[in-house]
Amino acid sequence: MEEIQKLQTPSGLLKITELRESDSAEYKFRFITNDPGGKYSGVPGVTLTVTDLQVQVSRSAVRGVSKSADLKCESSCPLPDNLFYIWYKNEQIITGQTSNLHLNYWDPTNRISCAVRGYENFRSPSVVVKDVWDVTYTPTQVCAFKGSTAEIRCTFRYPSTIDGRNTEVTNTFWFTEVGDNEPVDLTTQSEYRSRVQYQCENNDCTLRITDLRESDSAEYKFRFITNDPGGKYSGVPGVTLTVTDSQLQVHVRRSTVNSYSDWTELTCHHNCQLPDQSSYIWYRNGHKLSSEKQYLHLNTFDSTDTFHCAVKGNEQFHSPTVYAPKLPSVSVSPSAEIVEGSSVTLTCSSDANPAASYTWYKEDVINPLSYQNQHVFSSILPSDSGKYYCTADNNLGQKRSESRTIDVKYAPKLPSVSVSPSAEIVEGSSVTLTCSSDANPAATYTWYKDNKVLSAGQQNVYHFISIKLENSGNYSCKSENQYGQKNSTSLSIDVQYPPKLPSVSVSPSAEIVEGSSVTLTCSSDANPAATYTWYKDNKVLSAGQQNVYHFISIKLENSGNYSCKSENQYGQKNSTSLSIDVQYAPKLPSVSGSPSGEIKEGSSVTLTCSSDANPAANYTWYKEDEDSAKASGHNFTISNIRPEHSGSYYCVAHNSRGRHNVTIQLTVREDFPLAAKLAVTGITLVVFLVIICLLVFFLLTKKKPSALFPVPGNRQDNNDKVSCTSPSQHTGKTESPPSHSEEDEELNYASVRFSTNQTDPIYYNIRSAGSRRQKVKEEDEHVEYAAVNFSSAPRTVHQESEEDPSEFYSTVKKIW
Repeated sequence: MEEIQKLQTPSGLLKITELRESDSAEYKFRFITNDPGGKYSGVPGVTLTVTDLQVQVSRSAVRGVSKSADLKCESSCPLPDNLFYIWYKNEQIITGQTSNLHLNYWDPTNRISCAVRGYENFRSPSVVVKDVWDVTYTPTQVCAFKGSTAEIRCTFRYPSTIDGRNTEVTNTFWFTEVGDNEPVDLTTQSEYRSRVQYQCENNDCTLRITDLRESDSAEYKFRFITNDPGGKYSGVPGVTLTVTDSQLQVHVRRSTVNSYSDWTELTCHHNCQLPDQSSYIWYRNGHKLSSEKQYLHLNTFDSTDTFHCAVKGNEQFHSPTVYAPKLPSVSVSPSAEIVEGSSVTLTCSSDANPAASYTWYKEDVINPLSYQNQHVFSSILPSDSGKYYCTADNNLGQKRSESRTIDVKYAPKLPSVSVSPSAEIVEGSSVTLTCSSDANPAATYTWYKDNKVLSAGQQNVYHFISIKLENSGNYSCKSENQYGQKNSTSLSIDVQYPPKLPSVSVSPSAEIVEGSSVTLTCSSDANPAATYTWYKDNKVLSAGQQNVYHFISIKLENSGNYSCKSENQYGQKNSTSLSIDVQYAPKLPSVSGSPSGEIKEGSSVTLTCSSDANPAANYTWYKEDEDSAKASGHNFTISNIRPEHSGSYYCVAHNSRGRHNVTIQLTVREDFPLAAKLAVTGITLVVFLVIICLLVFFLLTKKKPSALFPVPGNRQDNNDKVSCTSPSQHTGKTESPPSHSEEDEELNYASVRFSTNQTDPIYYNIRSAGSRRQKVKEEDEHVEYAAVNFSSAPRTVHQESEEDPSEFYSTVKKIW
């Protein structure tokens, strides 16, 4: 049964109170997990725009010396139309309920503000209504690289009407110089003509200068001219443009939040304030990166990587390259033999940008010795003998130097035993024990394990090419020279090793029944102790220090193949799988019939029963109110089914753990209903009567007409003939049978025709001797006609075409 892994989806909320416009920014969320690589930032984030009500001049007018303006209380955020507004002049409420205010000019000391009623504490900033002639620059300072492109923007305004006449702008241009008391358009100056562009839309104008030169550094002003003779205005002061050489620098900042946070941020910095819309290009090892922002966020990078940046469009003016420290070199002064009590200086050097900081270490000593590029022993002691190394690091990485050995010559001192590597010792690795005896000349050494001699000689090291578990123990050495001897203290060697092959066991070991308590145990030998990960069908169940996995009440979905993994920092091993088969009683069976619905009499039907169970279920079929079983197995088939097979059947699914049953209803439809049998019987009777009628007419034709029908004395009987025909076979014009209602649609007609000169036709109708059943009427749709003709002499064609008055019609209706 597949294990479903749940995805944790916590939520985060950032609440900012007392918002300021400076809070407008893109806010991103970052979370850090306990996994060394489990860090994530949501990019892009949420853009927050903090806005305020603003008083804007929507229209202004000048008439003589009188000036007026229409003011509007606006916000960059959409506001409802039905709001009420309050207007203030010099902090006092003035008339006005809408977002518009008409103000007659004008006292330059008046300050106007507005607010939405109910939100008076969030009033717009107070403004002085400026003159109707105005140019506003954004920004007023622009700095750009030589050879790049600069854009200078402004917004201008003017009176909507002057003395009742609508004002129109006829000309706009930018200038830096004035000639003959008139500003000189930049597009007319040769040094600008091919490098400047004006882009004006509504009341916004932009000056664009390409291929900037240092000589372009100046104050740029905007001027516009209207259709009013006095309607000319220049925005003074203008915008100061500074054009400089590229002075880009990459600033490096490294995260120091916690041990799980490990990222570095590079900033492409310039002393000149560049436009906000500037794009940047970042290079890594000389290759262009995709980021175009001023900041480059690095989660991981190699210590050999190099970085530099440039402003897009000015790639030739890139910053100096930054990189992590190169391999440091260590020098020792003096370089000759070192004697106890002398001054010794260690120097560490490394190439890095930004400049590296240095730390000195002595092997087998945990704490750093110093944090400068030089480490000085003012009066070196025998205890200072050993191996020294330094590290050089900046915010882009760290490098460690090779170790340098300082050997101070002195008489034998108490020896110390050190191990290399100084970190944990792993089975199979190479390990060296060193006996430092603080002696000069060099001492001879004797090595001991658990106070038993291992070796003796000139070597102060004891080496394990491939250390084993049995090499664990306490090691010591004795150093001696002509001046004496000293025994070291013991050094314990604890050989650590990866886990051995784990095994999985289950308790109880007998059959596992749904609902019982089950415990899985993973056993593995390891040093240090292993952590364990449990798997079901190769999917992780849990991980931690516990080597047991417990089911308080095991369920059928817990069936599967279980295995474990034991691991420590030296390795890991996976056990073989152990199959857990949870046994349980049958679940509610499902039953179906084929075919479904009502079953036609005489056909075959198969009932099918299925249920989930372990061990597999057996099936038995029963019919309600009957004690004996009908069948066993998944399927129960009834052939040549009859109505008496109708009823409720149920199937019982059972195994050694329990049973469950379910019922199905079976309905059998008769193949030939009683109503249909009655209809067939009626039709057969009608056909029989028609045949009798035809036989009677046939026999009558053999006799004389006078014997069959009495006629007046003037008729010549020996010339009469009788014929019996169907109206469809009658060649002359025949009288149609009398029309009847729909109830008589199934009548049988017989016509008798006399060919004598009798003037009055004789009709004889025979109808049914009793009422007809409506149901039989609907089932019988056929009407048959029979005609009997009597003729005394042959007739001409003309006579046949005339209506014969001696026709005799007989209608025979079915009798039920």
